[in-house]
Amino acid sequence: MSLPRTVRAALTLAAASGLALSTAPAGAAAPSPPPPPRQAAFAKVYAATAKYAYEPLAIKDGFARTDECAADPDLGGMGYHYINPANMGSVDPAKPAALLYEATPDGKRELIAVEWIVVDADQDKSTADDRPSLFGQPFDGPMDGHYPGMPIHYDLHAWLYKDNPSGRLSPWNPTVHCPAHP
Repeated sequence: MSLPRTVRAALTLAAASGLALSTAPAGAAAPSPPPPPRQAAFAKVYAATAKYAYEPLAIKDGFARTDECAADPDLGGMGYHYINPANMGSVDPAKPAALLYEATPDGKRELIAVEWIVVDADQDKSTADDRPSLFGQPFDGPMDGHYPGMPIHYDLHAWLYKDNPSGRLSPWNPTVHCPAHP
C-alpha cells in the first residue's frame, strides 16, 4: 500500500525532527547520568522524600523547621535545614537526617536537597577512620557542629530537587541564596 505524498512528507519531517531533538549540538557536552547503582539509590531517595515537597508533611514526619538559612558568600548556599533527630546517623538512602529548603518569592519554601548526618565517633576532627560513605561518595568532614550543641560530624548532601552546578553531591550550591534580612 502506498501512502499519499503529504503523509510520507509529514512522517519524514516528524522522524527528522525527532532525530534532531535527540542529539546535542556540536560542542555541547550532554551531562552523563550517574552509574546504574547510584541511579537506583537516588530512586530510593526520591521515593522516600518526594512527598516533602509539601513542607507540612516534613514537619508532620519529625523534620524540625528552622529559620536560619545557611549560605557562604564564596561557595553559595544550602538553604534552610529541617532536621529529623530519628534519622541522625543513618546512611540509608531512604532516611536522610535533613531536608533542605529554599525560600520562594511568595514566601513559601521549596524542597531542594537532602542531607545525611553521622556523628563522629571519637569527636576528634584530626581522625577520620569512621568516615561513612553513600552512593560511592565519602561524607564531608569531620567538622564542627552547625549550631550550639551539635557534635562533630560528617555529612553528605544530595541536590536532587534543584540542579547544582558544583555537582549533585557537593555541599554548597552556587545557585542557592538566602533572603536578605532588614
